[in-house]
Amino acid sequence: MGFEYLTTVPLEKAKKDYMDLLLSNGMCHKTEKISVMEACGRVTAHAVYAHICAPHYHASAMDGIALDAKITFGAGETTPVTLTPDMFTVVDTGDPLPSGCDAVVMIEDVIYNEDGSAKLYKAAAPWQHIRQIGEDICAGEMILPSFTEISPSAIGAMIAGGVLEVEVVKKPIIGIIPTGDEIVPPCTDPKEGDILEFNSSIFSAMLKNWGAETITFPIVKDKLELIKATLAEAVEKCDAVILNAGSSAGREDYSRQAISEIGQVLLHGIAIKPGKPAILGCKGEKPILGVPGYPVSGIIVIEQLLKPIVQHLCCTDAEKSEYETATLSKSVVSTLKYQEFVRVRMGYVNSKLIASPLSRGSGVVSSFMKADGILEVPQGTEGYDAGEQVTVKLLRPKAELQNTLVAIGSHDPLLDEVSDLLKRTFPDVYMSSSHVGSMGGIMAVRRGETHAAGVHLLDEATGTYNTAFIKKYFPNGGVRLVECVQRSQGLMLPKGNPKGIHTIEDLAKDGVSYVNRQKGSGTRILCDYLCKKAGLDTSKIYGYDREEFTHTSVATLIAAGSADAGMGIYSAAKLYDLDFVHICDEQYDLLIPDSAWELDAVQKLLEVLKSDAFKSKLLELGGYGVHNPGTVREHF
Repeated sequence: MGFEYLTTVPLEKAKKDYMDLLLSNGMCHKTEKISVMEACGRVTAHAVYAHICAPHYHASAMDGIALDAKITFGAGETTPVTLTPDMFTVVDTGDPLPSGCDAVVMIEDVIYNEDGSAKLYKAAAPWQHIRQIGEDICAGEMILPSFTEISPSAIGAMIAGGVLEVEVVKKPIIGIIPTGDEIVPPCTDPKEGDILEFNSSIFSAMLKNWGAETITFPIVKDKLELIKATLAEAVEKCDAVILNAGSSAGREDYSRQAISEIGQVLLHGIAIKPGKPAILGCKGEKPILGVPGYPVSGIIVIEQLLKPIVQHLCCTDAEKSEYETATLSKSVVSTLKYQEFVRVRMGYVNSKLIASPLSRGSGVVSSFMKADGILEVPQGTEGYDAGEQVTVKLLRPKAELQNTLVAIGSHDPLLDEVSDLLKRTFPDVYMSSSHVGSMGGIMAVRRGETHAAGVHLLDEATGTYNTAFIKKYFPNGGVRLVECVQRSQGLMLPKGNPKGIHTIEDLAKDGVSYVNRQKGSGTRILCDYLCKKAGLDTSKIYGYDREEFTHTSVATLIAAGSADAGMGIYSAAKLYDLDFVHICDEQYDLLIPDSAWELDAVQKLLEVLKSDAFKSKLLELGGYGVHNPGTVREHF
């Protein structure tokens, strides 16, 4: 476009042309490393991963006594178990779990005898009332994706995960140059003809609200050489510059000439009122915005033209909290005694806002960091049923929730990586994932509560994955099975395999402790099938009913010595440097309903799955096979 004086370009075209020019000149954000303790409100430059587990030791979750659960088996109202003092250890909340113990009994359930022994009328379950290693955060897990604002709870999550320094997007520095013979610094006794210079204060406050830092230069008289010298200094020191006043066509309006001699002018004049005389210029990748002297005009120009640039340099958008009506994806049970605040993940599915409650444990700081909203349960209310309409306070803008891809189903670490790639590739698309297992994902699709569900369900009759289940639960079709990855499933074991576990039958050996996945997950279904096929009574496997919701949680407990084996995927074993006995290769697919197929967010998800960046990340994680990710395997 030629450089024209006092053009009348439409606003949206001006904004697009200006941004295109700056980006083609190399405008981009800068980064810096800072202390996590000072990072509140800043934006992550890259994905942040935990260095350690939280908690990093098995901790008592109650005041009471710690013991080996096996010694309480058989205890009941008519058959109490008496424990001598050497059979238990008194613990307080937060205390490390003593060696040889795998359960805590609440003090309220302990009856002490005069000789110091304790009587129990109920058996303890293994690992009850214990905060296990990695309950909140597992080492190696992604705490925050790229370009995410760091909240107070996220600071806690990072510190809990052993992250003390974080690379963030550097706040852009915006220079403000006030010009004019008649303007004077703020004072209480201006002379006749003096105009108090307050535009710089207005603009500075606006910019700081958007996440930038500002430098206001001394007032420059209306002389071209003085303006050019100050402008050159400002461009050298700052990431963008506002040249205030002198943008019109008066005899002493030198802004356009100064900008064109220092850099270049794209446009002089925009079809808005007030604000028409605005000048859109730059020097290389650095914006130079000529702003009219009238404050209302200046505010409009900066709001419309500079704010998008600042947001681009800050890698963030302005947020606004509000209340919305949402549908609960699962019930929330609450006590009558308290007003309760339940953290929820949210997204719009079929024009309906879906709220999925997160973990409510008081020690799980990551749930607050992940929350999209807060459901307030009033005192005297027992809770809400699944499917019930509730009012939720938004922690993210409604516009973000409307651009959120909701994924509810089987867990795989690659979903976090997909979320990060989505955010890096398409900054306006967000992803909210909840891990409820493959069957939970299928049910969420049936209820119209998700855009996609991870599934890997083995059909025992045919030895194939997913298809039989889709046909069963969607007899009338209306869904598509999208290929994602092939992944290696097997037994994760401590380094060196000290218990000599080589087959599924070895899980029943004396002295072997197992940790399982939750019922309904594809991994649990596979494990149940393998045990059945081997004629193995699962009640003989110690810890078979000990359930975790993610592959990394299982790997964490094995690496910590809390269990001797657990079934999971190779990438989780690799992450924790565990031994791995391969069992099978399975198909992990995404189930997407037809109603969501044409959504922009879903199509961008498919684009990410087909990308080289996704394939490279899978190669880095290990244990995955990639053939045609993002393509439809079958349309039902």
